[in-house]
Amino acid sequence: MFQDNLLKGKRILVTGGGSGLGKEIAAKYLQLGADVYICGRRESVLQETAAELMNLHGGSVKYHAVDIRNAEAVDQMIESIWQDGPLTGLVNNAAGNFVSRTEDLSSRGFDAIANIVLHGTFYVTQSIGKRWIKGGHRGSVVSILVTWVLNGGPFVVPSSMSKAGVNVMTKSLAVEWGRYGIRLNAIAPGVFPTDGMSKRLYPGRSDAGRTDGSSPMGRPGEMHELQNLATFLMADGCEWLTGQTLTIDGANSLATGGNFYHFKDWTDEDWANARDSIRELNDRDRAARTV
Repeated sequence: MFQDNLLKGKRILVTGGGSGLGKEIAAKYLQLGADVYICGRRESVLQETAAELMNLHGGSVKYHAVDIRNAEAVDQMIESIWQDGPLTGLVNNAAGNFVSRTEDLSSRGFDAIANIVLHGTFYVTQSIGKRWIKGGHRGSVVSILVTWVLNGGPFVVPSSMSKAGVNVMTKSLAVEWGRYGIRLNAIAPGVFPTDGMSKRLYPGRSDAGRTDGSSPMGRPGEMHELQNLATFLMADGCEWLTGQTLTIDGANSLATGGNFYHFKDWTDEDWANARDSIRELNDRDRAARTV
């Protein structure tokens, strides 16, 4: 679909790039010639991903273990990356999510999502943006959202609120920073199955999302479709496109709302089992982190 080396000369940071959607987007950028940086909290995962992607596609993938909830740590990471030269692009992909009845949420549970998705995304965007402005550099930001920013997300309220904030940030900074040649756009994906998404949003179901037939097109998204959209938004040639959120979900959100309203039928036992499953997964991930 794209010319070889379309992104040659681009230097792009993908947050949460060690796994899931971030890894897939990073892989496509690398394949098309970009120098790629990935960051996340699990250094072992980042190291494995960088080695795997370079083995498959060649090129350069550098990684930084960082907690983007820490603004000072974020700025130190960006300053370190800048020693190689300015970035040309950023993908705000790092996120967290889980299903829960809102009345059951703890403040810690809410903050765990909001601090990554809303605060962390802002910290990274601002740290890079101010360097672009100071240096007179053009740049492109692509943020990964959810379709619920358009119509709300029952049972995923922390994510819905935080992603809605990133949606408004995209529009606001597109206007504020447009005069500097800095573009901000966003993608609202439907169901693109990944292990992290499936286990936290459909706990206890090993096939969650993978056989989804609820969209008008009768299937979940295929990863190359998301990769191609993320490439289009990052590549040269559409510089007048900014401040937009593009939905890619097979029209599911138009037909069904695309959210988790159907969880209204869960029993207390269903929610207890979901909490246990998510807690087990979180404990496993926590044990693998180094920062």
